Amino acid sequence: MLTGIVIDALDTARLDRFWQEATRGRTDGLRLRFVPTTTPKAAHKNRLHLDLAGGADHQAEVARLLALGATRADIGQGDVPWDVLADPEGNEFCVLRPGHPGVLADSGLVAICLDTFEQDLPAQSAFWHSRADWRRVESHDRYTRLRRTPTSPVSMVLGPPAASKAGRNRLRLEVTRPDREPGEFPDPGGNEFHLIH
Repeated sequence: MLTGIVIDALDTARLDRFWQEATRGRTDGLRLRFVPTTTPKAAHKNRLHLDLAGGADHQAEVARLLALGATRADIGQGDVPWDVLADPEGNEFCVLRPGHPGVLADSGLVAICLDTFEQDLPAQSAFWHSRADWRRVESHDRYTRLRRTPTSPVSMVLGPPAASKAGRNRLRLEVTRPDREPGEFPDPGGNEFHLIH
C-alpha cells in the first residue's frame, strides 16, 4: 500500500517544518519522510511533485506559502490555472485554484503527481494500481487518477508532461508491504520507490 513520500533534503528539519506547515498537517495519513543528502537539487524538474489545494482564496494561500519560504518557479508551464512554487530546497509543487478537477479538499495535500510518458501510461497505471493498492477513479488517454477510496482527499495522478530521467529522483514514493523484502526498486518508468515493512 502507498503510505508515504520520501524526500531528499540538505536540511531535513527545515524541510520537514516547511511541509508540515504547507500542508497544515493534512496529508490523508501519508507520511512525508525527509532523508539527508549532500547533493543539492539539480536544475531539471522533479519527476514527482505534490499538489496543494489553494482553497477559496488561492492568492492568500500562495502568499502564505511564500511567507513560509516557498518561491515562485518557472518550469515552462505557461498560462495555467494553478500556481507553480518551489519549497526552500527548490522542489516544485503546485497550488491548485478553486474548481480544479479532482480536488476534494479545501486545503492540504490533494495530489501526488508522477510524470509519465503517454506511451508508458498503461504499464505505469497498472503497476501503481497494484503496488499502491489504490483504486483507479479516472482513466483517460493522457492521465490516470488513483485514490485510496473514492472520497479520499489525496489522489495519485500519472501522466504527461514527462521529462527524460536524469539521475536518481529526489522525491520517491514509499510502499508498505510486510510480505516483501524492503529496499529501493524501480517502477516501469525507472522511478525509484521504497518498499518498507
